[in-house]
Amino acid sequence: MSEKQELIKKMLEMQKKFIDYEHKNGVSQQEYFAPGDDHPLGDYRHEYNKLAMKLVDLAHQEKGSHR
Repeated sequence: MSEKQELIKKMLEMQKKFIDYEHKNGVSQQEYFAPGDDHPLGDYRHEYNKLAMKLVDLAHQEKGSHR
């Protein structure tokens, strides 16, 4: 599996976990944007954004373009 495919797979897994959590518990703005370190969504936004930016960088490298 290519690195891009692995990143996409991980991002989809993260989205599924987030949606499952949201359906069971609901998610307030506070929980989404500023969760505590011990919260199940604690690092979700940061980690997801990091993976998304890595995916964008790989796509640019593949096409020889620049961001």
